Amino acid sequence: MDKAAKLRQLIDSKNLEFIMEAHNGLSAKIVEETGFKGIWASGVSISAALGVRDNNEASWTQVLDVLEFMSDATTIPILLDGDTGYGNFNNARRLVKKLEQRNIAGVCIEDKLFPKTNSFINSKTQQLADINEFCGKLKAMKDTQNNKDFIVVARVEAFIAGWGLKEALHRAEAYHQAGADAILIHSMRSDTKEIELFMKEWSDRHPIVIVPTKYYSTPTKRFHELGISLAIWANHNLRTSINAMQKISKQIYEDKSLIHVERNVVTIEEVFRLQEVEELKEAEKKYLPPQE
Repeated sequence: MDKAAKLRQLIDSKNLEFIMEAHNGLSAKIVEETGFKGIWASGVSISAALGVRDNNEASWTQVLDVLEFMSDATTIPILLDGDTGYGNFNNARRLVKKLEQRNIAGVCIEDKLFPKTNSFINSKTQQLADINEFCGKLKAMKDTQNNKDFIVVARVEAFIAGWGLKEALHRAEAYHQAGADAILIHSMRSDTKEIELFMKEWSDRHPIVIVPTKYYSTPTKRFHELGISLAIWANHNLRTSINAMQKISKQIYEDKSLIHVERNVVTIEEVFRLQEVEELKEAEKKYLPPQE
């Protein structure tokens, strides 16, 4: 089963499934080793790891470079946070072609304007895309894919922009009809009120994806009760790495010594293991001429 088929299996599962954020080859490998069945290639995490804002300051080709390393390092499917598709329908359909070339299983695009702004920054001032234009983008993406199992997820930002339930449902149905394989309904509330209202009206007509970053205190079983297909843990590997690097850098700077930090970091041997150094040693024995 290829990666796209694996992602489709997760999306179409009757059980609640989970995927975890990664932002480079190393974090992607760790996500797979942990046991997750899929990876969320987070836009905010990739941009932050590159040292830029989540406003399309990293070009789509720079994101593709990161994704290639992530894909090469793993065997589980990757769903890209593709922002708005990096432009109009033509940019979006070219993106699909390039993602498939790198064995990326799917992409999620949101119905905002390019260049995008992160959903949790001044959300009420964010403009949404014209529905017909966004539907055309989705259709172009689905028409372009070569792998029948490649996934296109349509992310509805109506709640984020303060446009309410009626608009969220209207957009979700339009995107469903345009060919989206799943709908991601986004909310920045600390409770699941908006999500629950949406799910009640949606009535299980198409797979729903959520990102419970803000309503993290909601018991996971509630997502299952609501009929959610996929939950994305969206940025926690990035956030924990920032916390760890800030602490370790501060301690080394203040101590001018490694004596108090060495026991709190992984060994260099663990780094080598994740890099698969042993595989290279075995390959050298097989392919290099013997040393005299």
